Formats: sequence, C-alpha cells, structure tokens
Amino acid sequence: MNYRLPHTVLASFLSAGLLVGSVSCVSQKKYTALQQQNSDLQASKTALEQEKARTEEELRNTLSNKNQQVNQLNENLSGAQQANSALSADLRSKEARIADMQRILDQKDQAVKALRQKVADALLGFNASDLQVTLKNGKVYVSLSEQLLFKSGSTKVDPKGQDALKKLAVALKGNQDVNVLVEGHTDNVPIARGTAGMKDNWDLSVLRATEITRILTQSGLNPTQVTPSGRSQYVPVASNDNTTNKALNRRTEIILTPKLDELFQILEQN
Repeated sequence: MNYRLPHTVLASFLSAGLLVGSVSCVSQKKYTALQQQNSDLQASKTALEQEKARTEEELRNTLSNKNQQVNQLNENLSGAQQANSALSADLRSKEARIADMQRILDQKDQAVKALRQKVADALLGFNASDLQVTLKNGKVYVSLSEQLLFKSGSTKVDPKGQDALKKLAVALKGNQDVNVLVEGHTDNVPIARGTAGMKDNWDLSVLRATEITRILTQSGLNPTQVTPSGRSQYVPVASNDNTTNKALNRRTEIILTPKLDELFQILEQN
C-alpha cells in the first residue's frame, strides 16, 4: 500500500530544511569571524606584551645608566670637595706663612728705624757735611767723608774719624742681628805714582775699608758681622767734573743690613 504525504506537509518539511541550512550557514560565518578576531586579539596582545617587555628593559637600562651617572657625579663631587678642602688648607697655610713674613718684615722695619735713630744719636756731634745717617731700601747708610777720616791718599784714619767709628761700634755692639758692610769709594783721580802698597784706586778703597773695619772690631764690634770692600771710583754719587763733586765721591759708606734668617726659613718652607 503506498502512502503519500500531502503536498502541504511536504512543503512544510522542505521549508524547515532550508531554514535549518540557512541558520547553520550563518553561524559558521560568525564563528569563523570570531575565531579570526580572537586570533587578531591574541596577536595584538602578544605584540603589546613584547613592546611592554622592551619598554621595561629600556627603562631599566636607562635607570641603570642614570644611576651610574649619578654615582659618577657623586664621586666627582666628592673628589672635587676633597681637592677643594686640600686647596683651602694649602691656602690657609700659605696665608699663615705670608702673615709670618709680613710680621717679620714689620719687626725688621721697626728695628731698622730704631737702629738708624740709635746710630744718629750716637754720632750727633759730627758735622752734617762730614757724616750722614740715612735710611734706604730697608738699610741704614752711614756715609763718612774723606775729610773726616783720611788725609789725601792715606789709609790711616784721623783721630776725629777714629772717634766717630768708636762711637758707631759702641752703638752697634751686642746687636747680632745686623750685618755691617764697609765700602770704600774714591774719585777718578789716579793715585800718585810710587804710593807704597798701592797700584790704583782699587787698592786705596779696599785698604781704607780694611782699616775702618779694624777700628770697628777693635772697638767691640763682632768681626763675624763686618765685611770690608772697595768700590774704587765706579760708584760715584756725583759727576767727577769739579772739586766739590770729587770730594763727595771720596767717602766711606758703612751699610747696616738686618739679618733676615727667620724670613729665609719661612721662604724655604715653600
């Protein structure tokens, strides 16, 4: 017996099948799209994670470099501070030595002024044209004319000159902080031929200085402080063009110089 479905039922089944197929087709496309979207998101996530890792690594490296730079700067600053401290200490030391030198110079300056006054007072009774006491370049100059000390061409000191030299020796006696330089000076007139023991003005100036030195030391001045020297005609105080100027050049200068041993010791420390 053959059974046939009605046409209306058959049509209904066919419609239902087509609908299921259509729904199935649409769901597959969405699934595929979602899978692709998910894949893309995973790839983006991976890329972002990698970028994050690189950024963090770069930041760590940058921070490490900055820390190293800061440490180096701190070391440099510490070194600079130490160097500055050393320079400051050295500067203070030099300033102290300079202050010591200035103190000694001031003391010597006062001592020289006092010495000049003491010598001037000791020789007060002598004619100013024959004996002068001056202060120059931190030294005391006692200038004695030939007229006070010697006869022309002679090396023997006259009694009045001996008196002046003895008074000078008394004023200087006991003052161990002074060096005494005796300088003999002449004019440019040659000595007379045949003068005993002398060939020229060099001999005359030296022998006169030696004779003065002998009187000073015999009168109590320490021989270790005194140095005789002759300058002949070569350090004039006036032109040798007339009698008056020549007389000025015929002189003996006794130069009193303070010893600066303390100052030299400080300078040697530098």
